[in-house]
Amino acid sequence: MSRLIAAAAIRGAHKFAEEAERRLTEAIEDKGEDCKVEFPDTAFYFPMANALLGAEVRTLGDAKKVLDFAKSLLPEPPSERLWLPYLGPTLDAGIATLLCQEIITGVRYLYGEEPQPDCEGFFTDTWQRKLGIQLVDGRMPGFAAILGAAPDVETAVYIIRELQKRNLLIFVGSSVDGRSIIDQLKEADVEMGWDTYIVPYGRDTTTAIYPLNWAIRAAMIFGGIKPGNGRECLLYTKERVFAFGLTLGEVDDLKYATGAGAINMGFPIIADTPIPEIRPSGICTYEHVVHELDYERLVPRAVEVRGVKVKVTELDIPVPYSAAFEGETVRREQMYVEFGGKYSTAFEYLVMRDMDEIEDGKIELIGPDVDTAEEGSAMPLGILVEVAGRRMQKDFESIMERQIHTYLNEAMGIFHMGQRNLIWMRISKEAYHKGFRLKHFGTILHARFHEVYGQILDKVAVTIYTDEEAMKDVLEEAVKAYNERDERILGMTDEEVDTFYSCTLCQSYAPNHVCIISPERLGLCGAYSWLDARTNYEINPAGPNQPVPKGRCIDPVKGEWEGVNKFVYEHSNRTKERLCIYSLMDAPMTSCGCFECILAIIPEANGFMIVNREYTGMTPCGMKFSTLAGSVGGGSETPGFLGVGRLYVVSRKFISADGGLPRLVWMTKELKEFLADRLRKRCEEIGMPDLIDKIADETVATTSEELLAFLEKVGHPALTMPPLM
Repeated sequence: MSRLIAAAAIRGAHKFAEEAERRLTEAIEDKGEDCKVEFPDTAFYFPMANALLGAEVRTLGDAKKVLDFAKSLLPEPPSERLWLPYLGPTLDAGIATLLCQEIITGVRYLYGEEPQPDCEGFFTDTWQRKLGIQLVDGRMPGFAAILGAAPDVETAVYIIRELQKRNLLIFVGSSVDGRSIIDQLKEADVEMGWDTYIVPYGRDTTTAIYPLNWAIRAAMIFGGIKPGNGRECLLYTKERVFAFGLTLGEVDDLKYATGAGAINMGFPIIADTPIPEIRPSGICTYEHVVHELDYERLVPRAVEVRGVKVKVTELDIPVPYSAAFEGETVRREQMYVEFGGKYSTAFEYLVMRDMDEIEDGKIELIGPDVDTAEEGSAMPLGILVEVAGRRMQKDFESIMERQIHTYLNEAMGIFHMGQRNLIWMRISKEAYHKGFRLKHFGTILHARFHEVYGQILDKVAVTIYTDEEAMKDVLEEAVKAYNERDERILGMTDEEVDTFYSCTLCQSYAPNHVCIISPERLGLCGAYSWLDARTNYEINPAGPNQPVPKGRCIDPVKGEWEGVNKFVYEHSNRTKERLCIYSLMDAPMTSCGCFECILAIIPEANGFMIVNREYTGMTPCGMKFSTLAGSVGGGSETPGFLGVGRLYVVSRKFISADGGLPRLVWMTKELKEFLADRLRKRCEEIGMPDLIDKIADETVATTSEELLAFLEKVGHPALTMPPLM
């Protein structure tokens, strides 16, 4: 390896250690060793120290112990020893750097110095779980952490767009000579934030710990690796978290030290300056440090070195197209024209036709195009997608129709919200001036439906309506179909099918987890229903959604079948022998880390609570969502606790073996409002129309004492039900 890189990394590590010691000493003198110190919304304390050392840093005194360990790792300054041609001392310096960076940023949070202006700061567990399903299903194949600044704004934007085209999550920060790529993207009016996959973390190199904290937590959240198993955590990030670092501009000692820390995790560093290279593989999958001076080759080179498997979608449209644009918003001042919402009639409808009824690839516009509209105005819009295929089924219509939202949103400058006849869309001025027109909606939908559902579909035709009179008959047909679908899907029961479906998407992150999806129980991520899983199996028979024959019924109340047990045992690496899909107390399903909500037992209330991942407050079981999730995820089975999808609450099979809905004693206000209409209907179905008002939320109780007082006051039925334990 290069002596220059090693020397610089070790010098940088010493600088970080000195800074951490100075900041920590000053904080202890000011506030005392017992002063609480923490990052927001995480169950993993200082995540790097927690993962590698098992340390639970709760106070400044706890941080001091981690600092002492970090200092013990530091090699002697390079001027005081003969250099050895291996990575060991440099890697030690890298680990010391990461531990010290956590201490520095933790103290900054204590004093309100983080997050920095226009930056996210520490990445919360909530966002990690929200993006979990995209990490495991391939939509987000990896992430890039950028440190520094490009030579100019145009180059900065080019690099970002090349990364976005590959659907990579992008963390941007650090600086060169006081200028950060964050400033360059702001100057170019590039929208940053979680929704656009471009996340600014901080303006100095110390804050590069935030993306690395994000990565190490994946090992504990999704991989189920227990804190303190440092080697296993680092191997997990190398093998399952596909990340790399891009250094733009001068690479100083601090960046070399941070890079050494990243290499420990299997993340290579790619520079745009002629720094020395470390080409032999070993810690990283391929090369450790390389440079690429051609900006057109920079991103492809980085992807190659890390071994990221990306799929670039090329469409004949005048704007970039990628999943990275799915969360992009088009504000009113950016808008050229809009459709639907409260401004005009708009709908989208996908319907199956006979093979001889449609012409594949036919895209027709009925009515005026957007170039006839006044800038800033609204137009009516109807999108009719007609599909045909020998393997197409009527039940697949609604599933495919829901994809219209995703497919259109992935075009840069196109905003889409809602579904059916409740859509709201905007085309930005930038997209319009680049030549985007309504026919391009058809181009996108034709290409994407063939790409994704090619095993089922043989023909796709798209008709775009902007003539309100011409769309009336189609809209009437669509509304009738919407209602029929709802009745058909809501009427399905577990008893009327002999086959459930598995979902093992999350095994790329949680190797022992198997989700079993039934008509009355959707996947815990909330993204896959029984019909979704069946469709995905039709598309990809060798994929993650496999048929699971129920077989002989062992216990109809708890929901245990011989065939399901056999499948789960064989596909969980033989770690789980039984599964009762209707029980939370006996052999419940495992959880990965992508769940929308957590169910948890509250013994003193003889019932259960449910908390959604967006809620960051305290719950009556004495734990916040992030703490609960730390013990539930990673493919583990935890009786009394379970990750679930939101809509499971209103299923007729909701924890039915344990008493069902009458056992629910607490839920967040936001979740109760989201489910309000469905929840009231279920309460009426079970003969308890006032139950919804007897379920507490955070406005009346955040402790078990407050909860019990409320339940006794309203006479909640859980208090008189048979004991759970």
